Amino acid sequence: MWLKASFCIFCVIENRASVATGMAEISTIQLSSPESAIALSGYKEENLKILSKQTGAKVVLRGQELLISGTDNQIKLCTRLVRSLSEFWESGKTITGTDILTARHALDTKRQDELTNLHRDVLATTRRGEEIRAKTFRQQQYIQAIRNRDLTFCIGPAGTGKTFLAVVLAARSLLANEYERLILTRPAVEAGEKLGFLPGDLQQKVNPYLRPLYDALYELIEPEKITNLMERGVIEVAPIAYMRGRTLNNSFVILDEAQNTTPAQMKMILTRLGFRSRMVVTGDITQTDLPGTQESGLAVAQKILQNVEGIAFVQLSGADVVRNALVQRIVAAYEKHQK
Repeated sequence: MWLKASFCIFCVIENRASVATGMAEISTIQLSSPESAIALSGYKEENLKILSKQTGAKVVLRGQELLISGTDNQIKLCTRLVRSLSEFWESGKTITGTDILTARHALDTKRQDELTNLHRDVLATTRRGEEIRAKTFRQQQYIQAIRNRDLTFCIGPAGTGKTFLAVVLAARSLLANEYERLILTRPAVEAGEKLGFLPGDLQQKVNPYLRPLYDALYELIEPEKITNLMERGVIEVAPIAYMRGRTLNNSFVILDEAQNTTPAQMKMILTRLGFRSRMVVTGDITQTDLPGTQESGLAVAQKILQNVEGIAFVQLSGADVVRNALVQRIVAAYEKHQK
């Protein structure tokens, strides 16, 4: 029998017994809270399936009892993995599949202290009360780069949190009065459709291309407040063409979907960076919508600026996808096909 460390909220008791019919063993972790059991098992017990896949043990939840069966090594690994996530499930916080994979990686690479820091580094809280934080070590690297560098490039596939994390950090900095303006921009490049067929004036035509940026803002700030900030020019969401000829002082600038910029557009937006400003450039080089003969400004910038002092490049991969687990498998399949 063991008792969890003194900081734990709930008492967890582990019992282990050999199964008479073979070499397999069963370990029982008694959870003293229904909320902790729900948080640990996940939606439709998806987390239990991932725990089983990652450790080879069979994991079953019966009420508030977590039953772990398998070989001695499988049980020990699964138990360590469950305990490494205790900060979440003890307080009933949602655990995702990505959290489990990151915890397993931390165990394999002896980075448990880093895992604890990652869990406790809460960036912000959504309007629904959900905590926003890095889910993977590379996401944490990305966050640290934004905090410490005036210009950060983040390159990676869809679903890795490139845009969302940047907007969260930018919005928090704006609300803390660290910057006077938040500028969100992206190229209005068609992905099959033509802008001319969309109704409305130019601003209304480009709004669909800027929707992901609005969505991230709405997670943190009330829509009415966003409208007020936009009317005052504190928050600006605009296509990249609107940036020409400007100097962006005391601003937090995010260039999204940068793979769809031309080299000239990329140079133009990078040279807009003014005093006391910070810029984050995000994109996925494999998802360019430019004509086949047109080189991506993001790819060119990566070649030219990779070793320039003061600029950070962070590369995310399919392992950093934090959407539906199926998205991670889709990204992995495409990456394998392209090799």
